[in-house]
Amino acid sequence: MVAVKNICCIGAGYVGGPTCAVIAYKCHDIKVTIVDLNQARIDAWNSDKLPIYEPGLEEVVFERRGKNLFFTTDVDGAIQEADLIFVSVNTPTKKAGMGAGMAADLAYIESATRRIAEVATSSKIVVEKSTVPCRTAESMRTILDANSTSEIHFDILSNPEFLAEGTAIKDLLNPDRVLIGALQTEEGIKAQHALVDVYTHWVPRERVITTNVWSSELSKLAANAMLAQRISSVNALSAVCEATGADIDEVAYACGRDSRLGPKFLKASVGFGGSCFQKDILNLVYLSRTLNLPEVADYWQQVVTINEYQKKRFVQKIISTLFNTITHKRIAVLGFAFKKDTGDTRESAAITLIKDFLQENAHVAIYDPKVEHEQIYMDLSEPGLVDDRKKLESQITICGSAYEAAENADAVVIVTEWDEFKADQLDYQRIYDNMHKPAFLFDGRLLLNAPEIRKIGFKVHIIGKNELEGTA
Repeated sequence: MVAVKNICCIGAGYVGGPTCAVIAYKCHDIKVTIVDLNQARIDAWNSDKLPIYEPGLEEVVFERRGKNLFFTTDVDGAIQEADLIFVSVNTPTKKAGMGAGMAADLAYIESATRRIAEVATSSKIVVEKSTVPCRTAESMRTILDANSTSEIHFDILSNPEFLAEGTAIKDLLNPDRVLIGALQTEEGIKAQHALVDVYTHWVPRERVITTNVWSSELSKLAANAMLAQRISSVNALSAVCEATGADIDEVAYACGRDSRLGPKFLKASVGFGGSCFQKDILNLVYLSRTLNLPEVADYWQQVVTINEYQKKRFVQKIISTLFNTITHKRIAVLGFAFKKDTGDTRESAAITLIKDFLQENAHVAIYDPKVEHEQIYMDLSEPGLVDDRKKLESQITICGSAYEAAENADAVVIVTEWDEFKADQLDYQRIYDNMHKPAFLFDGRLLLNAPEIRKIGFKVHIIGKNELEGTA
């Protein structure tokens, strides 16, 4: 059996960087090289300020960098050296062509696979780490097999990541499970065992699940679809709560005490975001349609539909509460990341909300403790939002604190559940004193205690809660 002594990871992003850094941290006997064509990104990985924020990541990287963990743009050299290659490149949703808006764009996966095939001078285990549609390994295998020789053989494995941003390092150090899918051939099983041996340096063997490749690929999509489904379920119920006087926190708690359901992912919010949930569900929808399973496709599509509805519903509530117009009003948006403890803004609810506010000609003041200012401008000036950077700069203000954002605001909107926005950490009396009156506060993350905030003088709307809350 192959003993893995040299690992290459193609792609130094949110998945490849942390995953392979932890492998280096836990496997001192294995050399790990993370490669990317983006020189600026590699420079950042080699600096004191890493390109992504993730609790615990710095400690892991700084501990092993230069010992058995390396970051470089020399893709070919790393491929040639490696026994095992993780393909961890971006698989965005296609913007045009067949399957636009749903199917994953596999151009980067194919490009990486072709590069491996072209430059490899010895046999390799190639591992798909990116989130991919079911049966992607088949196309990778076709490319690699076409370039195999009697001396060079390629084995394909599927090893999807199940990281939650904000807890990625914790998830990697102590995973619920590691999933490794292999082709059910003698060589495939040997390759699978080789990767199992890497992970069992620190993960108990019973947590490492071995399956066939297709089960592994589909399990990743299925897990994310089912988690997102729970969020959309509780968000749909939050609308019923607001209409009836029920309290979504109480309803979710009562449901979560049922051992068959459990309490996780039952927190109502303004909607889910992140790089995976929407992308993976749309992938599943597209897969179902291509397999001629329209009812299955419609079922999963509804999870995304409810997510979009929740964001629109929140915006409509804000506008109607502010006397049906927010033109020229200052709206303070607290949070821009898609959730706390990460700087990632992909598919963040904040982008949708702010876009709607700008279309209503509001002035938006934004504060997020971790998201870079340039990232906010990039997310809001994508084609179709605001193409003109100067115009955008006149409509938004990026602030250095929640207090600055709320100064002279007509409304404060909590969009990300950062701990620093909780009532015991933020002085809401100070915020109230510096706002226009009446001062409105909209909590899209169930962070605040409405009666306490109302005592200060705020007009409060909390998602999934009625102002009367069971009193009438």
